[in-house]
Amino acid sequence: MELPELTILSQQMTKEVVGKRIFEVEVANPKCLNILFKQFQGTVVGKIIKSIESRGKWLYIKLDSDQIILFNPGMGADVIHFKPDDKLKEKYQIKFTFTDKTGFTIRVWWFCYLHLMQANRLGEHKSTANLGMSPLDREFTLGYFKQLLAKKRGNIKTFLLDQKNIAGIGNVYVQDMLFNARLHPQRAISSLTNTEIEALYDSIKSVLN
Repeated sequence: MELPELTILSQQMTKEVVGKRIFEVEVANPKCLNILFKQFQGTVVGKIIKSIESRGKWLYIKLDSDQIILFNPGMGADVIHFKPDDKLKEKYQIKFTFTDKTGFTIRVWWFCYLHLMQANRLGEHKSTANLGMSPLDREFTLGYFKQLLAKKRGNIKTFLLDQKNIAGIGNVYVQDMLFNARLHPQRAISSLTNTEIEALYDSIKSVLN
């Protein structure tokens, strides 16, 4: 899952679960956690979800305790919202139930990350601390993109896939971005003309939107 899917998922989850209090949590594979399951469970149960935002390939689920659940679906995941009388899917690895008996299940396709961090210690989370800017942010202007490229070497595809440069682009969408801009994936960044950089910038924006 890449930026477009995570953006839509965050909007859908915001509509369904923000403001609800966590009653129960199930995690089938504790290896996806950054702390012991009992500690994770004991910390999040009873907390209210304040907001859900996406950044790159991560969801930031903010709790009312100044803690944040960081979820990365890896290769992909099915996140299914359920109501009290709904029949749940047979297979899922993660389940959140709220006090009103609604909730959501997550069935990952391969592996995922479900990490809990204090909001004021996000800088210590190695996987997200150095994420680049989202290409859908207002600050991601053509001028910013040109400045970013001016500091880099190597080929353009590797640059676009590096989450430290730009957050949220993966192998699925990078192909269309480069194809629409008429750029070979192995083109050296230093060889790009202003016209080509502008075409790539427009392609990134249009593909993701």
